[in-house]
Amino acid sequence: MDKEKRAEALFKLMLPYQQRWVSDNSRFKIWLKSRQIGGSLGSAFEAVASCADKPNTDWVVLSAGQRQSEEWMVKGNRVARVVSDALGMDKPDCRTSEVRFSNGSRILALPANPDTVRGYSANLVLDEFAFHERPDRIYEAIYPAISNPLRGELKIRIISTPAGRNSKFFEIWDKADELNFVRHKTTIHSAIEEGLPMNAEELKRGLDDSDAWEQEYECEFVDAANVLLPYSLIDDCVSDEATVECDEEAGRSVRYVGIDIGRKHDLTVCWTLEKVGDVFWTREVLALRNTPYHLQEELLADRINKASFAAIDSTGIGNAVSESLANRFEYKLEQCTFTQGFKAKIFPGLRRAFQERTLRVPRDSAIREDLHSVNEMTTPGGNKQYRALRRADGHADRCTALALANYASVLNQGTGAIQETDNIILGRAKLAGLRPTLV
Repeated sequence: MDKEKRAEALFKLMLPYQQRWVSDNSRFKIWLKSRQIGGSLGSAFEAVASCADKPNTDWVVLSAGQRQSEEWMVKGNRVARVVSDALGMDKPDCRTSEVRFSNGSRILALPANPDTVRGYSANLVLDEFAFHERPDRIYEAIYPAISNPLRGELKIRIISTPAGRNSKFFEIWDKADELNFVRHKTTIHSAIEEGLPMNAEELKRGLDDSDAWEQEYECEFVDAANVLLPYSLIDDCVSDEATVECDEEAGRSVRYVGIDIGRKHDLTVCWTLEKVGDVFWTREVLALRNTPYHLQEELLADRINKASFAAIDSTGIGNAVSESLANRFEYKLEQCTFTQGFKAKIFPGLRRAFQERTLRVPRDSAIREDLHSVNEMTTPGGNKQYRALRRADGHADRCTALALANYASVLNQGTGAIQETDNIILGRAKLAGLRPTLV
């Protein structure tokens, strides 16, 4: 077996999310990750492979403390020996804080210190960066050297579990696009879905700390008290009988549709609920990315046509599509403008549906993350505001679509998320044969 095949065989030993991290050759990248998923192993493999591939390559790994630095190097030494042997290289010189390769490359692992790092011109790994003692000073010390074109195409890898929003790690993650960092995110659930041999429920029971679980394994920056839908509420409504794929055979009763419109950066999501008894079952979660508006309209029209009532986002870029669909489905499509007042109408209703367990949602990690991404905050004036953190694959688009589907069921039945005065208006409008607008 030649060197390339041996290297490929080693690469395939890693799990898909580790492979994606290693394969991403971007100069700047950041990895928001769960504990216990092999993040250090993935970062060690990249550094070792880089050193083996190109002579006189230097990597510096900065960890939160001396113990963490030594633990990282244990993994680095192990990977270095395996890779060198597989590629037929001379045995590397592995020490407590350093690996030296026969081709002149090296990896140095140190506890994070802004004064120390200033003296190095090398590719850099900031391991568990959220837990560094002085992350702001460290970043200020290293970034000018790394970004200086006179020093070559040096790279930065930032890896950590979250430690709240008041951190340099969160700042970089939040402004990644602006700072030219490529985001990677791996929760414990997505890692398990990709082959990590671990039982999340057993791990959660053993930890017995909901806040720590959300932060260290669910990769949440936000204070749990501000989250509209905690994971515990979501998980209580998860069912394997709910689906993201269109289920035409499952029931023939009343259906409701909620639509959130997007195009480039956000998804267009169409969420279909079916009422069976007192429970609303998810029958489809259609997610579209970069889909032309004319094609979106036809796909959405098909879903609305089969529904009893629908609600659609008509804000901004959604206006043209919603107007066209409203002309086709005048008496069963509600156009909704997403003001804070409207959000304060639909999101509490969505939470109430989860609390009362009248919703059933699919077992899907992307949906779970989206539902958990909306935060409820109280302004100094006592008003509620609802905001969602932007993620790599959208902006709480699935959560918004579900909230609109729930709202559509409310409009059709005259109960639930809207206020009593709205119910009266709605009832009178229906008696008069009119289509009400409560937005």
